[in-house]
Amino acid sequence: MNLNWLDLTVIFLYIAASIGIGIFISRKASHSMGSYFLGGNRIPWYVLGISNASGMFDISGTMWMVYLLFVYGLKSVWIPWLWPVFNQVFMMIFLSVWLRRSGVMTGAEFIRFRFGQSRGALRSHVIVVAFALLNVLGFLAYGFIGIGKFAAVFLPWQLSADPHTNEILYGLIITAVTTLYVVKGVMFSVVYTELMQFFIMTVACLSVGFIAMSKVSPELLDHVVPAGWKDLFFGWNLDLDWSQLLPAANRKIAEDGWSLFGAFWMMMLFKGTLQAMAGPQPNYDMQRVLSTRSPREAAWMSGFVNVVLLFPRYLLIGGLTILALAFFSKDLLAMGDKVDFEQILPFAMKNYMPAGLLGLLIAGLLAAFMSTFAATVNAAPAYLVNDIYKRFIRPDAPEKVYVNWSIVVSVLFVILGTLIGLYVSSLNDVVQWIVSALYGGYTASNFLKWYWWRFNGQGYFWGMMSGMLVAGVAPVLMPGVTPIYTFPAIFVLSLVVSIAVSLLTPPDDMEVLKTFYRKVRPWGFWKPVYEACLAETPEIRQNKDFGRDILNVGVGMAWQTALTAAGIFFVIQEWSAFWGCVAVIVAGSVFLKFNWLDKLRDEPE
Repeated sequence: MNLNWLDLTVIFLYIAASIGIGIFISRKASHSMGSYFLGGNRIPWYVLGISNASGMFDISGTMWMVYLLFVYGLKSVWIPWLWPVFNQVFMMIFLSVWLRRSGVMTGAEFIRFRFGQSRGALRSHVIVVAFALLNVLGFLAYGFIGIGKFAAVFLPWQLSADPHTNEILYGLIITAVTTLYVVKGVMFSVVYTELMQFFIMTVACLSVGFIAMSKVSPELLDHVVPAGWKDLFFGWNLDLDWSQLLPAANRKIAEDGWSLFGAFWMMMLFKGTLQAMAGPQPNYDMQRVLSTRSPREAAWMSGFVNVVLLFPRYLLIGGLTILALAFFSKDLLAMGDKVDFEQILPFAMKNYMPAGLLGLLIAGLLAAFMSTFAATVNAAPAYLVNDIYKRFIRPDAPEKVYVNWSIVVSVLFVILGTLIGLYVSSLNDVVQWIVSALYGGYTASNFLKWYWWRFNGQGYFWGMMSGMLVAGVAPVLMPGVTPIYTFPAIFVLSLVVSIAVSLLTPPDDMEVLKTFYRKVRPWGFWKPVYEACLAETPEIRQNKDFGRDILNVGVGMAWQTALTAAGIFFVIQEWSAFWGCVAVIVAGSVFLKFNWLDKLRDEPE
């Protein structure tokens, strides 16, 4: 398409500012590994919270959620439980505090802190590094696919006559530009660049939401969606029939395998709860928690992410979706079986955003891509350099050597992730495999490490290894099965292996367990370790907050869901539902203020 000169000016100014800020601030990151990966633990919690929100505001995920809202209506609010999005609630209530108390730099370093220096601990350290790097590659491929599809629609130059090749070339160019500022300063440059990106994106979200409200009335929307599209709640079946409006949407629902929405929702809740209790994956979310100045600030940061991210993001998602429903449905119908629902977002923007705002929105979504990309790249050198090179190859090298190797590793993983992205065509395929199959192999071992003292390093390694191997072959062994339905088999196998190996091998060193328990103080099955600590420190106290924490999690999930749905109800002007969400948000906020926020402690009793 041909962009207005004003739009092009906004986009180029934004790209120049992002690179400039990143390189300028990167001088702070060159002193040590702690500065490079954690910002020296000097960045305020609210800045990290906005940065974390910006990192989650990715372009590929936004394209995916626009497609979900278009096809599934308000019931799409529940589908991001696949990640699960409510892991942020578990984080804010207790897991961020526990994780930050450890004082480590990476997830692999945390494994050494939990299991010690035994052979099992060494194997566990290696397997969590392998998982982290596989996770990084998956998300880099996911981001590359999304930015290529997006840029090929909006940027004005046709780099190739073949549309798919055009997407690939744009993906390569934008990935290369983003890499310039990411590898130079990592945590400092990423966080402060994301701060600028978030405010750009918020302005764009508000603008799109209000434009959509002015162009699409509730009556017009009713004519282009099937019955039940505006209903947040559901029964056993999805009960959305697109056959008279857009038959391809029915086919897409069948392909996704989510027609039995009640069963799908229960599976998401089951999987999501276990996955959330396992703690954050070794990615940008964990790095933000470890970068905070204290455990309480880690909890504040995780809660703040929900407040600043959900409502504005869903103004954008809701606005673009209803514009596409109202004015683009006929074009989609004409495409027949060749509809690419992941292109709804760029088509809606191209046709219905005014000059200037279109440039701002493109800049904002480029910002979203850069945020997610930067945060993901940050995880790779943290594991490979800090946890492999520094520990096993050159433990006494100057800090500058580690920083330089981190830059090399970052560039290498960008290249590898891009190469993987070249062979994957669908965002939905990547999303479902990462959050269902791959995370199925991660969940059991990482769940047990928090809550059971007898779980040892050997159990962790073999549980993770078995789960990851099955996750890798699941698409071949179970072709045509929706990935989320492979989760129980992968999880149960990994759980059985984890428990069996732990019981068949000696427990970890009690001194290691006591150190972990004293610092972190989790609730769960820790009685023998507690009694050993009590014999040495009579004033030590058990963590008896399980009941309060789980109650706060339940309230927090309702509060988070209301924050999500409120933005959509606002845009589609369903005012009674909107004010109902506001009531839940206010009530949940008051409850959590007294039962969570006021009771946070940096150190355990």
